[in-house]
Amino acid sequence: MVDYIVVGGGSAGCVIAARLSENTQASVALLEEGPRDTHPFIHLPVGFYKTSQGNLVERYPWEPPAGYIGAANPTMVQARVLGGGSSVNAMVYLRGQPADYDSWAAGGAQGWAYKDVLPYFKKCEINDRFSNDAHCTEGPLGVSDQRYTHPLTKLWLQACQQAGMAYNADFNSGVQDGCGLYQINTRNGLRSSTSIAYLKPARKRPNLTVKTNCRVLRILIENGRATGVEYFEKNQRRVLRAKREVIISAGAINTPKLLMLSGIGPASHLHDKGIKVLHDLPGVGQNLQDHIEVSLVNELRRPLSYDKYKKPHWKLAAGLQYALFREGPVTSNVVEGGAFWRTSLAENRADAQYCFMAGAGVEAGVGSVPGGNGCTLNVCQTRPRSAGSVQLRSANPMDFPSIEPNYLTDPFDVECMIQATEFGRHIMSQSAMAGHILREHVPAEPLRTRDDYLKFVRQQAHAALHPVGTCKMGIDEMAVVDNALRVHGIDGLRVADNSIAPTLCSSNTNALAIMIGEKAADHIQRAQ
Repeated sequence: MVDYIVVGGGSAGCVIAARLSENTQASVALLEEGPRDTHPFIHLPVGFYKTSQGNLVERYPWEPPAGYIGAANPTMVQARVLGGGSSVNAMVYLRGQPADYDSWAAGGAQGWAYKDVLPYFKKCEINDRFSNDAHCTEGPLGVSDQRYTHPLTKLWLQACQQAGMAYNADFNSGVQDGCGLYQINTRNGLRSSTSIAYLKPARKRPNLTVKTNCRVLRILIENGRATGVEYFEKNQRRVLRAKREVIISAGAINTPKLLMLSGIGPASHLHDKGIKVLHDLPGVGQNLQDHIEVSLVNELRRPLSYDKYKKPHWKLAAGLQYALFREGPVTSNVVEGGAFWRTSLAENRADAQYCFMAGAGVEAGVGSVPGGNGCTLNVCQTRPRSAGSVQLRSANPMDFPSIEPNYLTDPFDVECMIQATEFGRHIMSQSAMAGHILREHVPAEPLRTRDDYLKFVRQQAHAALHPVGTCKMGIDEMAVVDNALRVHGIDGLRVADNSIAPTLCSSNTNALAIMIGEKAADHIQRAQ
């Protein structure tokens, strides 16, 4: 028996376990389904293209909406390793926009306005450049400038400015519009995941137990209170009891799945799956939101991109540079340049995000180019209106859930993606880039009319892997947790991960999860 059980050792879970273990009088157990973060590619920033496509992620099939014409058998991936997304992602450090959080508070999530969450964003970071009202230099999480930026990325930023965008030196200042270089979660040339930044120092504490390769099967509920978990370890079912609280940090897919397997969720759905209803909570698994993006891939005239490092002699040269000086291409996260732009549908703030990669075939599902040397521009709508759900396929904990993201089912999202894609191609046509491009590889056919763009977006759109919202916070009838992240109607149970977000933030979501972890730990410690 321990005081606290944290289910899920991802971006938020590692933060929570580490912070709670700072109280030497409290015992904490962290249970993670995946392995330890020992794979070397995790820690080398350039290894992102390997970690995001290898066996450290779980591939979940999702159900296409009516009229879907994209890839057959589409999947989305979620991390399955200690550190979660912070161990396998592209390390881009973005918080979103102040208005994102102010809208949460206006919708009933009091205490989650930008002024309320900013201290927790600052608390996490040790920033190697900024120290001001928006940033801090005393936290555990490395936030740094890029040690190496590819020359092609700099040319792309010039193209953005030629297209009319202002240069933005800090996307996390509170003003997001413009183009610039991303700050990234690295420190001293290595990835700074929450496992490394938070959990590694905390594991020296005798009051913290970390278990990997453990699948939690259900939360134990007795007389309306969470009392522990049942989990599977080394082919055996085991039980661990919690004296104070169980905190679920399994992510926007597995957190609602686990709640429903435990009898907490929409009563009719649980009845259909043969699960005893312990608490009817209709919002569990609903309100699934995710960014969707399209990738514009161009073939280059010469070997100007990172693709040349696929050749053994270039790979050896980069490896030696890193080994000797901790510098060069190995320190790059590949996703170096970014921009935020307003479509005509924007509500006085940017609603489209661009991520430039000086390479092709970097991400799963996005192919390379015939000549072997290319570059990629990802185009993303930051605040989609389409929403879906996560439900159970069966009462078997080993079965994947049924995921229906309903991507692009709202016409507003389609129009936004059309405009953002058109502007992305406009950037690539500027003189700073155009002379280096041999041809467009994706799209393969000319895009001239709105119908051309509509077909392209529908065919090429793919998940951006930022799911949120399936256990949303609030006070309405579909809210799953209150503003302190306590599950409505169940004592001793909290949810603390991106599933609690009422809506998506306007950027990548790893920093969001870390902030949620910090704020959740503060709520829990105050309740002691």
